Amino acid sequence: MPNPTSRPHHRTTDRDRFELGYLCLAGVFVAALVAANLIFQKFFRLHLPLPWDPSYEFQQSVALLAYPVTFLVTDILSEVYGRRRANHVVVAGFVASVFVVILVDLADATTSAGFGVSDAMFHEVFGLSKIAVLTSMVAYLCAQFVDIRLFHFWKRLTRGRHLWLRNNASTITSQVLDTVLVLGLLASFGAAGITWDRLGDLILDSLMFKWTFALIDTPILYAVTFTIRRRFPTFVDTTGETPADVHP
Repeated sequence: MPNPTSRPHHRTTDRDRFELGYLCLAGVFVAALVAANLIFQKFFRLHLPLPWDPSYEFQQSVALLAYPVTFLVTDILSEVYGRRRANHVVVAGFVASVFVVILVDLADATTSAGFGVSDAMFHEVFGLSKIAVLTSMVAYLCAQFVDIRLFHFWKRLTRGRHLWLRNNASTITSQVLDTVLVLGLLASFGAAGITWDRLGDLILDSLMFKWTFALIDTPILYAVTFTIRRRFPTFVDTTGETPADVHP
């Protein structure tokens, strides 16, 4: 006789695994975005022997190591889960970033107990420029929504073919908007040490890195989307406009 208090065993379905993939991608997106916002105030330099300048010095924020990942993730989400669910992740990333800023400000406002990290050291590392964060968030929202919209524009135009084209065309265009907007606003307010005399070089360096990353991540995009499509053909979005979760 079955025990009336026992719970029925829940079997993991393909839908569950498909949704787990969505949550993992969303987690990577939010982690990369929050990390970029926390570390962006540090800049690094790298000597690159370019063909036209053997002694070229590349200078950029360390946030550049994390932020381009967000464009790769939104392209994967757009291709597999649809435009609506990709937009949901962008909004979730914005909410998470605002929440982290509030937590950091509260932590910065407290008084050190006298052991551990001092107030001055904590503020120097985690103290966030409100103007810098605001400009970063404005650029982030504009660029990510433009990236998703352009991705689906190219998907409709090519009738679902040429994934490499919509990936790079949408990402490269939206990254121009993001880079010019955030660095231009930072220079306007004199935030994060960005000045007008550095603006041109910073924009060039940023776009060089982001566009190179966009080209390099294309095989990753193909591999991930191919794997998900092959594993979950029933649930993958095929229209580019209808979210993949509209069917129970």
